[in-house]
Amino acid sequence: MNEFFVKGMALLGAGIAMVAGFGAGIGQGYAAGKGAEAVARNPEAVNEIRSTMILGIALAETTGLYSLVIAILLMFLKG
Repeated sequence: MNEFFVKGMALLGAGIAMVAGFGAGIGQGYAAGKGAEAVARNPEAVNEIRSTMILGIALAETTGLYSLVIAILLMFLKG
C-alpha cells in the first residue's frame, strides 16, 4: 500500500507542477498584447519593441518548460 501511495502522490505532484503552464501562457499573451499596443503607439520603434517582446516571451516560456520537465520526472522516476 505504501508503494501505491508514493506513486499516487508523485502523479498528483506532476499535475500540480503543470499548473505553471497556465502562468506561462498568460504571461506570453500579456507580453504579446502589450507589444502590439506599443507598436500601435510608436510604429517607428517596431524592431526594438519586437526584440524586447521576444526576449520577455522566451523568459516566460522557461517556467512552463521547467514545470514540464519536473512533471515528466515525477511521472517516470517515481521511487
